[in-house]
Amino acid sequence: MVASPKQAHFLGAKLKSLRKRHGLTLDELSARCVQLEVDAAPSTSYLSMVENGKRSPSADMLALLARVFGKDPRWFLDDSLDVPNVSSRPVAPGALPTTPGAAMPLEPAFLFSKSLLQAALPELLAQTGTSGRHFAQLLIRVWQETRQNDFPDIERAADEAGGRRMPLSVEDLMTIAARHGLKLVWSDGERTQDGKTLLRARYESPGTLVVNRRMNQREERLKYELAFFLGHQVLHGGDGMISPHTASGILGDEMSDQMRPGMASQDVLYAWRDFECSMFAGALLCPRQPFRQFLLREAHSVLACRKLGVTPAVVMRRMTAVSPYRHWHFFDGYPPGYLRAVYRGNGIALPWGNMSLVPDPCPRWAVFRLLNEGAPVRAGSVPTSQISVMDSGTGPRLYCCHSLHTEDAGKSPHVLSVGLDLAPALEAQGLPTADLIESVATACRRGKGLAVLSPAVRAALQTVARVQNIAWIADATEKPATLICPRNGVCPLPTPCGHAVRRDA
Repeated sequence: MVASPKQAHFLGAKLKSLRKRHGLTLDELSARCVQLEVDAAPSTSYLSMVENGKRSPSADMLALLARVFGKDPRWFLDDSLDVPNVSSRPVAPGALPTTPGAAMPLEPAFLFSKSLLQAALPELLAQTGTSGRHFAQLLIRVWQETRQNDFPDIERAADEAGGRRMPLSVEDLMTIAARHGLKLVWSDGERTQDGKTLLRARYESPGTLVVNRRMNQREERLKYELAFFLGHQVLHGGDGMISPHTASGILGDEMSDQMRPGMASQDVLYAWRDFECSMFAGALLCPRQPFRQFLLREAHSVLACRKLGVTPAVVMRRMTAVSPYRHWHFFDGYPPGYLRAVYRGNGIALPWGNMSLVPDPCPRWAVFRLLNEGAPVRAGSVPTSQISVMDSGTGPRLYCCHSLHTEDAGKSPHVLSVGLDLAPALEAQGLPTADLIESVATACRRGKGLAVLSPAVRAALQTVARVQNIAWIADATEKPATLICPRNGVCPLPTPCGHAVRRDA
């Protein structure tokens, strides 16, 4: 029995999965073979080549490996992959989604080769109607979550440009921009080809930033535009390969991208640069150490953005990047369900995405509830807090979110929401975390999706609020906890809640 080239790939995948299932390293597997047959035992490097489909073991070698695991050699040669997949991604706990199916094993290796993926991805995107920009943004988000929002090179570049000063005025930013060769030019309200989308700012090579005069009325947004395109000047040498900014909740030319499925050569470049410049802008306006101290003084108040002259979005996004507590999420949602920005450092399951809309999102999510209220955004709107429990498939998980219904520069309503997974904080206090979370979930099921927190749970969460110095966690404990799920179709309630959600939830 000698494996064919195709079988070798499957054999290697099965051997690798089986080895990891038993907790063996390549060295340990080699040692186990030595114990059975000293002269025939494979080396570690040979085993690695077998697992990667680069070597096909002889019949005798295959029989030896089969003896180690108590398998029939023929089991390795069939085309099935009936071994539980073991993810080997080297990421920190909580850095990536932990829901079932979140990690996809790239086996057999010959089907996931670079050349085949390059050939298959354009067709996949075209058939699903997915734009290259959206796909690139998905890849970047996973990379961002893998790194837990930690990008020291960008932080250092921003610190060098701004000197870690906080707050920065518009005049300060113009001075920094001039020092880096960026000239500011004002425009009188340009619009995109559809005539509906207002351009906030765009970069023109060499070294010219064109800004809509309307930005003078919103100083905090003007500062972000200056900081963003200054990032392009610093990080990319101002070569002009950067998206314009619009005021409709859509970044750059994403509107046209939605009508153009498939992958273009510039999609990844533009998406990556948008990400880098956004990170730079946040780090320039809210440098890590001063901003971390600021959050502690202000008990993580989102409305403290007024003291710094920045937008609530900047404060929320920087919160997830500078906090020593790593288990955060952030959404920026536009009606009817477009996510302009997503971050899931705590692995929370997405209710919807930016590639397609779902027909039955759970309306108990704070971001959905606020989007669907339909009331006009009032001047001076204040954030609302919510304790939520969700069955992740591996048991209930407990979150607290802080959400704000606001408007963008084009007067389009949207909802900003920042939140965190409460379980790691409860565990750090030595509390019976699983029991506390299960009690909230049980109470919510009995209460048709809503439940007043028990004194024990309220006391535990208020302790977490004090330790983390996040006032809005304590505020949320005074309201009923809410049972949420990603989809109405999998609602855990006997009678799905539909869209009949209490306004005080």
